Amino acid sequence: MENIRGSVLMVVAMAAFAMEDMFVKSASTHLAVGVVLMLFGLGGMVVFGVLITARGQRLLHPALASKPLLIKLALEVVGRLGYTLGIALTPLSNASAILQATPLVVVAGAAVVFSERVGIRRWVAVGIGFIGVLIVLRPGLDGFVPAALWTVLGMLGFAGRDLATRACPPVLSNFQLSFYGFMMLIPTGVLILLIFGGVTTPDLFALRDVAGAVAFGSLAYWSLTKAMRMGEVSVITPFRYTRLIFALILGAVVFGERPDAAMIVGAALIVASGLYTLIEGRRSRARARIRA
Repeated sequence: MENIRGSVLMVVAMAAFAMEDMFVKSASTHLAVGVVLMLFGLGGMVVFGVLITARGQRLLHPALASKPLLIKLALEVVGRLGYTLGIALTPLSNASAILQATPLVVVAGAAVVFSERVGIRRWVAVGIGFIGVLIVLRPGLDGFVPAALWTVLGMLGFAGRDLATRACPPVLSNFQLSFYGFMMLIPTGVLILLIFGGVTTPDLFALRDVAGAVAFGSLAYWSLTKAMRMGEVSVITPFRYTRLIFALILGAVVFGERPDAAMIVGAALIVASGLYTLIEGRRSRARARIRA
């Protein structure tokens, strides 16, 4: 039952993340992307600030000055800057497909940074996943959209953030980490405004979309946290890829997107490679326990 509940919560989290992306993309049609991120960050800080205070935790913990957390927050800026510009400037389905390569980069990064053992099979799967990213991007072909490189930057930033999270002080709760993550959206928004300009006054449509992004983003973080604390991680984690399904549906219904064959093939390679790395990683750990 714990695995079932955790899997359901993971699907809820991915649906909520897809909704968050949809609202951010919609808000960016009414308002400068930098302003959207700043308002989104403020809203998320309020939500998680209330949750942290209700639990008697500190908003600004001394561990905030630790090197791993500072690196994580810097990479959060890179990830948010790239991915937000990606979903604002390119189809939601394409951006979501590229984002699914994040776990593959984490596997490769863990081998380099933490000296984790990654067998030849998983390296091959990582390589196939990156081929899938190239198929979605289509560099050098007529369908290539340069703005999609923002999504790649965001994906790399999020992968680095996830790696840095492993080294963060365990004394910090998930709510505190979420609060700091939303906090970093404010300087990220300022950075985007400095680069691209375009400051505008929010209208009711933009405020509605930002409120929707905050609501679904908060639900997503809460559901994800609960899911990862239930059952077996290897059973629950594969349901992360349902985010792409929800993004495809929302992209078609809300924005009229029609993914072509190249995008579907590339996305299938990315997801299949990610699932294989999870399965093979589980088998490798099982073999290591047997040998021990």
